[in-house]
This record gives sequence, C-alpha cells and structure tokens, in this order.
Amino acid sequence: MTDFMPIVSPPTPAPSPRPSPFHYSTSQPKYNPLISSEFSTLGPASRKQYLISILHECSPAELRFISQTITPMLKRDVLTELPAELALHILSYVDDPCTLARASQVCKRWHELVADDWLWKVLCDTYSFRADTEDKSGTNLFEDDESWDETDKFTSNSIDPWLTARDRLKRQELTSVSHWGPYSSDELLHPRTQFSHQEYFRRAYGTMLNLRKGGNILRSHRMPIPTPDSGVVTSVALDTEWVVVGLANSKIHLFSAITGVLSRTLVGHEQGVWAVHLICRGGYWGRGEMDEDGYPDDADDPVVPAALKNRTRVGNDYSKPSDICCTSEGWGQPNSIIVSASCDKTLRVWDARSGHCIYVLRGHTATVRCARVLHNRPIAVTGSRDSTLRVWNIQKGIMLRVLHGHTASVRCLDVCGNKVVSGSYDTTCRVNILHCNRRQFRRFRGYGYHRQSMGRGHRVCPLPSSNTLLSHSFIHNRNCIAQLTGHTALVCQLQLSATTNLLATGGSDGRVITFSLRSFTALQRLAAHDSSVTSLQFDANFLITGGNDGRVRVFETQTGTWVRDLSERSESVWKVIYKKGVCAIMSKRAGKTVMEIWTFKPKER
Repeated sequence: MTDFMPIVSPPTPAPSPRPSPFHYSTSQPKYNPLISSEFSTLGPASRKQYLISILHECSPAELRFISQTITPMLKRDVLTELPAELALHILSYVDDPCTLARASQVCKRWHELVADDWLWKVLCDTYSFRADTEDKSGTNLFEDDESWDETDKFTSNSIDPWLTARDRLKRQELTSVSHWGPYSSDELLHPRTQFSHQEYFRRAYGTMLNLRKGGNILRSHRMPIPTPDSGVVTSVALDTEWVVVGLANSKIHLFSAITGVLSRTLVGHEQGVWAVHLICRGGYWGRGEMDEDGYPDDADDPVVPAALKNRTRVGNDYSKPSDICCTSEGWGQPNSIIVSASCDKTLRVWDARSGHCIYVLRGHTATVRCARVLHNRPIAVTGSRDSTLRVWNIQKGIMLRVLHGHTASVRCLDVCGNKVVSGSYDTTCRVNILHCNRRQFRRFRGYGYHRQSMGRGHRVCPLPSSNTLLSHSFIHNRNCIAQLTGHTALVCQLQLSATTNLLATGGSDGRVITFSLRSFTALQRLAAHDSSVTSLQFDANFLITGGNDGRVRVFETQTGTWVRDLSERSESVWKVIYKKGVCAIMSKRAGKTVMEIWTFKPKER
C-alpha cells in the first residue's frame, strides 16, 4: 500500500514596495525668484563671492553649459560701436582685398564701412595703383558707335563675354565710372561722373592677376614679308582706344585697342615710317610758354580744320613727362590724332577716326627719325638725320622754329613740359627749353659713341651709349651726378620713373638692370634674354621685356622674379608695348610679321 503526501503550493510573495508618485517632486527644491532679487542687492565683492561659491558646486557639464551661455554675451561688434573714423583707420591695415570683400558681407554697417572710397584709395596706394588723368576723366569710351560696330561684327568669335554684352555694359556705364576710357575731360561731349577708387581698384587688381596668369589674345594679325626689310615694325603707339603701328614699308596700321580689329591702314608716305605718335582725343588746352596769350585762338580760325579745333576749357599747365607708349593728352580736339615721321623727309598729321591726312609738313632735308608731341598743346618736335630739330604747330600746320646745335644725325628725343632732350650721333645730348620768342639749351658731353634711346624724366637726364656706360646728368647745372655700369655691350633701351625712383636699362648683352635713383646702385641684374633687348617697359609692379631671341618676358619690378613668358616664341620680337590691360606684341614668326593684341582686363560684372 502506497502512501501519498499532499503537495502544498508555496505562498505568493508580497509585492515590492513602489515609490510614491509624489515623492520625487517633493524632494527637489524649486527655483525661488527671491534669490535673484537678493543677488541684485549685494555689493560687488559679495556678488563675486556668491558666484564663486556657485561655480564650485557645479559639475563639468554644468560649467560647460555656463561657458556656452556666457561666450555669446561677451562678444561685441567693435567696428559698429566705434566712430566711423576709428573703424576706417582699423580697416586701413587690411591689405588683402579678399578679406575686405568678406568683411562687407558681415552686416549692413560693415558693408557701409568697407564701401567707403577712402579705404580703397589707401589700398590703391598700397598696391601702387595710381589713377591718372585718363582714369579720373569719367569718359564713357563705349559710347563710341564705331567701336561697338566693330565688336558686333565678331560676336561669334571666342572673345571675352563683356565685349558682346552691349546692352548690359551700356547700362552699367551710365551709372558707374569708366576708368579705362581715353584721355578726355570733354564735358561738352561726355558728362563727368564721380571717380570711384573701389571700382578702379577692382579693375586694376583684376588686371594684375591676369597679367600673372591669364589674359586673352583679342586678335593675331599675320602679314607676309615680300622683302626682308619691308615688314619690319619700326614704331608703335598705344592708348586705351587705338594701337598705331608704323612699318618700314611706308604703311601705318590702325587697330582698335578694344577689340583688336584692324580698323584701317593709312597710306601716304612714300618711304618707310620711322616714328608714330598718338594724341588722345579730348583733354584741355594747357597754358604754356609756347602760347602768346595762354588761350586757344582757333574758335573762328578758318585755317584750322574742325578735327583739330579745341572744344574744352583752358587748364593749368604743369610739367608732364612724356608717355612711354608714345601718346600724349589732347588739347580738346574731338578725335584722336596721329603724327607720323618718315624717310621721305615729311611729317604727316592724320585723323584717326576717318583716316584722313590733314597735313603734310615739309622742312627737313633728310629722314625724320623721331617725333614727340607736348601734352595738352598742338606742339610737335621732330629730330632728323639733317642734324636739326624742328618745332611744329600741328593744329595750324606750320613750322614754328628750327633748333640747331647738333653736328650729326639726331637719333632720339623726348619731351617733358617745355623741355626737349635730344641725343645725336655727334656723342652729345642737348636739352632745349622752348619759349615763345627764344630758346635756351644745355649741352651734355662725355661719350665717344652715339645714343640709342632716350628715357623719361624731368630734372634728371639719363644718357645711354654704346660704350656700355650710362650717365645721369642734372639738367639745371649740367653736372654729371652718376655713372652707372653693369652692361657688357651696347645700352639700347631704358626707362626712368620718378614715381618709383627706378631706372631700368636693357642692353645688347641680353641683360636688364634696374638702378635706384636715390643711391644710383644696381638693384636687380636680370639675364632676361639670350640676345639684344629690343623692348623694355615697367611700372611699380611688373617689368615687361622683349628680345631678339623671340621671347616676351614678365618680371616683378621690385624683386626681379620671373613671372611668365607671353605669347609663343618667335624668330625675333621687334616691339612690345603695354598700357592699362592692353599689350601689343610685334614680332617675326615663320617668315611673317605677326601683330598680337592681348587684353588682361577683368571681365565685367
């Protein structure tokens, strides 16, 4: 018999105690607004002790929260709170235009400060962007219908977009300033607008960047050379409207500096053209010692052609150095004027717009080798192989006087104000001061060989020579103040700049040397070319050279650092000329004369 024991289930455990729903809320103290009011009644020392005691009780996470809350409260817009004069003074130490551009986007107040014209004027001085009469004139170059007609013919070509956006650009020009127009203050033809240093800097800075890395060829013209000497480019003149090229085949080609299009060919000289000079349209009539009364007298003169009559006010005359691009400011005439000198012993005066030959001036008995025109006056000076200089009034088409003194062919000349400096194969350099009824001159000696070129200056006269030496003479007392050495062959190119106090020389040894006009010591010695330097031009930022080795090279003026080579290498480079974003390169390539017109101007916004 089996006994079974009954199984009793275990007792059910009691439920775990649970927190009361009101236990959490009653255990945490609530925020008491009386604490804030009591804190405001404490003194400065007590407030600090109170805050320190609170911070010591905070956890790291709470301290991080306090830091993130306090940091924005401590930030202050200093430029907004300061007076405008102090804010601008602080911003004047910013020399990066990109930084200023970003600062203008911070807020409306900063945008107003950065837009101040004085700030951009300081930046222009920092980058050595100096606005001249041409930039400040405010003339709208693109109102010239002829230039636009040339552009419209080539809208399908790969030119910068700003060249074909006619309507957009014209609307911009009506509300802004044209800083790249011709020398002109002709208020009767074009209204003057206020000059903007900010817009001027934008254009100049963009041009500088494009010159370092960029640029486009507007046009490349190739012409066959029938005979070895017929296609040689002998002279070039350039402004922002025209490129004038004189050739040994007696022709003068006129290109548009805006589009690069060949506008016309001037035919009239019987032999090769040796010198061209371009007088920009507009300008004003400058008072000078060549004028009897200081005012133009052509208003009712039936002899003066309409294209040469003055249409503007009389301005104050001051000594202006000549332009290395062989241009001069006009005297108020409506169109640009071209003066050309030739082996046929004549001087011709042309209207650039129509191509009409206004005057044929005769008087020299041999080849007219060089020519210059004074700023703001219709006075031209020519030098010839007949050993004389002649002064002309190209407005009336008459010869004013003959300057004797040289005993051999006059090779080169330059003008500054009413001073005319000439160099000759007789190994002398003469400085003539033009007056209404008399002539003064000073004579410099010291070379056994002839001069090759003449530099630009006012009181100091650089004298190049083929004996590898270079002298500087002080014009007023005729003393030689320095003799510069460094070249091992003929010194054939030079340029003097009073704004940078530099003198740059180029020789047949391929060297380019820059000298300081303060200490008269060599600053940079550049092995620029493998053969003779044929062209040389510099400003505060860049030095551009051309050589017989077929290269066009760009260097930094201050350091001498090589920047780039322009164009394709050719057989020989005859002329290189640059002005305000436009560069004309004349060379010989594959047996042809090649004329390239480059633009480095930034694209219009």
